[in-house]
Amino acid sequence: MKEKILGLLGRLEVVEELLGRPEILLDQAQYRILSQEHARLQDIKEAWEEYARAEEDLCTNRKLLREEKDPELSALVQEEIALLEPRLEAAQFALESLLVPPDPRDDRPIILELRAGTGGEEAALFVGDCVRMYMLFADTMGWSYELLSSNPSDLGGFKEYVMGMRGKNVFRFMQYEAGTHRVQRVPKTEAQGRVHTSAVTVAVLLEPGEDEKVVLDEKDLKIDTYRSSGAGGQHVNTTDSAVRITHLPTGVVTYCQQERSQHKNKEKAMRLLVAKIAEEKQRKAHEEIAGLRASQIGTGDRSERIRTYNFPQNRITDHRIDLTLYSLDRVMEGDLKELSQALVSHYYQQRLSK
Repeated sequence: MKEKILGLLGRLEVVEELLGRPEILLDQAQYRILSQEHARLQDIKEAWEEYARAEEDLCTNRKLLREEKDPELSALVQEEIALLEPRLEAAQFALESLLVPPDPRDDRPIILELRAGTGGEEAALFVGDCVRMYMLFADTMGWSYELLSSNPSDLGGFKEYVMGMRGKNVFRFMQYEAGTHRVQRVPKTEAQGRVHTSAVTVAVLLEPGEDEKVVLDEKDLKIDTYRSSGAGGQHVNTTDSAVRITHLPTGVVTYCQQERSQHKNKEKAMRLLVAKIAEEKQRKAHEEIAGLRASQIGTGDRSERIRTYNFPQNRITDHRIDLTLYSLDRVMEGDLKELSQALVSHYYQQRLSK
């Protein structure tokens, strides 16, 4: 890593020299490209300096601890080490994040779709737990999110939950959440205390950009309205405000009943429909170019079991990169940074090797 960073710091000096040239200042397109590169390289330089300081301070304090004989001073040094370890970890995370080059899609808004799989009510409860986990992660990353549609279960979970997310690097860190998430725990529905295995599926859809606008013909849409209902089927609205849209050529169906306004529900259902159709078009393009299976290995094919959450052992395992952490309690509170950064780095290296 150090060798790579030194190379990038050398490039920073070259870019700074280029930005000072009069001919570059006159070429706005070239100046903009170099300015963006300079900003990224400057961020890497600052992150590297922070990492180096934290590492040096930690090494110094660990050496002091080995040599110190006074118990009181040793206790102070241990306190300092306890503060420096998470600081070094955070600096390493920031640095590794920056070392993976930006992708044009990194900041694109996404639609996250979670569905209960095998396991009935327990799977629906785990959907609710995952929704909370992703919301907490979004809060730590400074992202915004909104509910697009949901289908509550009888015990307080969700058979389906669809939410929009937007913010810096939201697709970069969320794209690898797509797939099957398996949970092993004692369900609330289990009276004997036995561990059950359930599963939920997660889909991550990119919202189409300006250059990927999906134009839908009104005659291809079947729009139904009905009354919103809650868990157990009880009606929560007395007007037909819920909207279901069927795209007849593809059979894709979306719905929304969250808002009291039929207009707002239709708008959200259309957003989801457009994202799903755009994903299908991209999938077919991939299939034509390289074969669907080859293109989806390790990138979130919904049928792929990607992760196991084992509550009795406080263990979470990502099967794609053979990473096991014994910090499931923290992950469920939104601490997904270590997992997500490991996935981003892994698939970047995989692409480089190909």
